[in-house]
Amino acid sequence: MNRASRLGIATIAAAAAVALLSGCSVITDLVGGGGSAVRDADSAEITEGGDLSVFTLEIGDCFNDTAGEQVSELPVVPCADPHDNEVYYEHEMPDGEFPGDDAISAAAEENCFAQFEGFVGIAYADSVLEYNYLTPTTGSWEDYGDRLIQCIVYDPSAQVQGTLAGVAR
Repeated sequence: MNRASRLGIATIAAAAAVALLSGCSVITDLVGGGGSAVRDADSAEITEGGDLSVFTLEIGDCFNDTAGEQVSELPVVPCADPHDNEVYYEHEMPDGEFPGDDAISAAAEENCFAQFEGFVGIAYADSVLEYNYLTPTTGSWEDYGDRLIQCIVYDPSAQVQGTLAGVAR
């Protein structure tokens, strides 16, 4: 199977879950807590794994895949532990009416692709790593002012340990 087919299948498989996720911390103030994970007070890195509200994810957070049609929390872990995904970039959509899923996906594709090489250290076409994104839904956009797209990087063949920043693979 070629890279384009793998990405297409991965994108389709993840689309349902990804469409339900977002990362806007403003929403946390409205919908409540951040979960059971622990962050270092100085560095803000996850130091103890646990569930974390999708609205409190930050760049550099590592988390594992989860199943379910509606996901409000993700199982985060310190990046030194085995994990599936790492948040590597955030893009804020402009205020206004919900632009539609296609417009949000287009903005996510454009921004996540553009930032991939700078984070991983190698062009996307040459990398074994993939990216995906967490996006606002109609409900989170309209009800909570959620405008945040979060780009995530992952290795489709295995969990990783440590950050994927600068791995150039």
